[in-house]
Amino acid sequence: MTDISRRGALGALGTGLAAISTSDLVSASTLAMTASPAFEGTHQPRPLKFDPAKLNGLSDKLISSHWENNYGGSVKALNMVQGRLAAAMADKDFPPLIYGGLKREHLHRTGSVVLHELYFDNLGGNGAAAGGVKQALSKAYGSFDGWEAEFRRTATSLAGGSGWCLLALNAHTGELQNYWMWDHMHSPATGMPLLVLDMYEHAYAIDYGAAAARYIDAFMTNVDWQEVDNRYSRAVKIAALA
Repeated sequence: MTDISRRGALGALGTGLAAISTSDLVSASTLAMTASPAFEGTHQPRPLKFDPAKLNGLSDKLISSHWENNYGGSVKALNMVQGRLAAAMADKDFPPLIYGGLKREHLHRTGSVVLHELYFDNLGGNGAAAGGVKQALSKAYGSFDGWEAEFRRTATSLAGGSGWCLLALNAHTGELQNYWMWDHMHSPATGMPLLVLDMYEHAYAIDYGAAAARYIDAFMTNVDWQEVDNRYSRAVKIAALA
């Protein structure tokens, strides 16, 4: 059997994902449903809870394209990967190296879907922080402004590249931290996301080109802090059980 390098295997997998057709998605999803509930591949895009035309500084065109093409594309890809995993599980001779590539893509696409849903769900507000999360951030960083400055600095450090800026409650340490994430797979261990900011260029290039700082400004004016506070309340309860 020809030896396949890890880079070659992952490259082949990436090429396959780029060539997904509608029939591939349907057949993969159908196969998954007959194999195992874990690989059903029936994820559907979550509708926006706000009118994208009413955001301040983020255009309808930007948000709609981001939701449909980037987030929607990841939902479709996740369904396809789950179908491929179902097929692989049914093949006792499936190469472990190739299976590892599928599992990597499974993690990557899962992270993209979850983070995008959290991102869109924490938009649609007026940017005015309130509630228990504001008090907790003020205590952790000396002031709310101190937290915001650090959050913005973390986000800005990702400008021109790709990744996510994440405010999370770490259930293991009990800390509120702003985390730097290079891609969809680098979420902090035991971190429960509270505020999610997409720093991939597709999230802002239509409106701001390379001016990431202006995008961050616009994002902060549209944060739904009620949603963030609700996440914080749930996270505190979960952390107390850890």
